[in-house]
Amino acid sequence: MIKIAVVGDIGSGKSYIAKLFGYPVFNADQEVASIYKKNKNCFKKLKKNLPKYFSAFPANKIQIIKAIEDSEKNLKKITKIIHPEVRKKLSIFLKKNKKRKAIILDIPLLLENKLNQKSDIIVFVQSKKSEIVKRLKKRDNFNLNLYNQFKKIQLPLSYKKKESNHIIKNNFTNKIAKINVKEILKEII
Repeated sequence: MIKIAVVGDIGSGKSYIAKLFGYPVFNADQEVASIYKKNKNCFKKLKKNLPKYFSAFPANKIQIIKAIEDSEKNLKKITKIIHPEVRKKLSIFLKKNKKRKAIILDIPLLLENKLNQKSDIIVFVQSKKSEIVKRLKKRDNFNLNLYNQFKKIQLPLSYKKKESNHIIKNNFTNKIAKINVKEILKEII
């Protein structure tokens, strides 16, 4: 099985690019949202470690955002609880799709959490900062403080780009993105 990991900046279009490959996608952001909504064990740990923020199951976005905005330490506590669960879900996804020709990993902190292996193909999604900011501001739940907190825990984009096997320049037009994905697939599969 070929593992293709899609990395890049927040709001660069990673999830969109990941879907274009046409193979099963492990989307870590969706998994995290699911954990907050459905995993009572995680909630109990969150409540125990951050009782000021988490009172009733399920954890909601307002509680999570408030905790993260109040302290960088809170973000670390939350990730310590959530990330092992994401790893478990990733493991299940890999087992379930082990006979597939390829799978796509859409994991924003892939390199930071050392979830990649030497044989993985890393695709860096490069987008203009001005376009990213414009797109992020259109999101209903965009929060600049939260964005800045998450940027602090991410590796520099220059490092991610250097570690990548391929670069897709995403100018947010379907045509160019699809051509880039097709070229990469032709080369690796």
